[in-house]
Amino acid sequence: MTEFREQDLTGARFARVSLRDATFTEVRFNDADIRDADFTGVRIRGSLFNGSRLRGVELLNVTIDGELRNVVVNGVDIAPLVDAELNRRMPERARMRPDDPDGFRAAWAILERLWAGTLARARTFPEAALHRGVDEEWSFIQTLRHLNFATAAWVGRMILGDAAPWHPLDLPWDEAPGWDGIPWDREARPSLEEVLAVRAERRAMVRDVLDSLTDEQLAAEVTRSEPGWPRLEHFPVKECLRIVLNEEWEHRLYAERDLTALEKEL
Repeated sequence: MTEFREQDLTGARFARVSLRDATFTEVRFNDADIRDADFTGVRIRGSLFNGSRLRGVELLNVTIDGELRNVVVNGVDIAPLVDAELNRRMPERARMRPDDPDGFRAAWAILERLWAGTLARARTFPEAALHRGVDEEWSFIQTLRHLNFATAAWVGRMILGDAAPWHPLDLPWDEAPGWDGIPWDREARPSLEEVLAVRAERRAMVRDVLDSLTDEQLAAEVTRSEPGWPRLEHFPVKECLRIVLNEEWEHRLYAERDLTALEKEL
């Protein structure tokens, strides 16, 4: 097997080349020109397609999970259509982008109620199953660890100003670049109760912020320049909180999907 590591192949040409079963990690395809290629069976995760143009292509039996904005298919921007259909299927989803303090408090209450049901369902599984991923996705416990990380980042660090609000079991996303001082042990196997203890503290932190949230606070911006992540200037508090709501909403859906798959294996 040929390996290419730490090489700059800018401007290279590949013609009549087979890359079947090849693996690409941290590869930059920026401004690449791909013609007459066969992507059948390709699996792509954690990748950016911003500004991409696909013309004369066939998309059959394709599954796309991700953020859609200005995605034009045959002249139609499908992102608003997908958004409207998801809101039709899950009416509470539309409440995850609030604009005022009461809206944020209501959205968090919805999430706490929904997660209570998901957790009750998860507790009916053997704990070993809660450490098992489905289709290369995170396990249920890893999902909770990631939500703990997200809450610490966007509320603990960005809003409350704690430069390092981390717990050793926090879990960044898989494609994160890695930072000094931020824990990242994907293979750790804590018990459900250990992770839930951290989660209870993080959820209480969010609840406290939302309970006292005012219009003025919601309209404010925050800057965090200390080493670590996030490092942002003049970032809206409203967007910090919306990110937390979105993370909680989407990852609960992933968790429910994977619990359904695990049920079939038990």
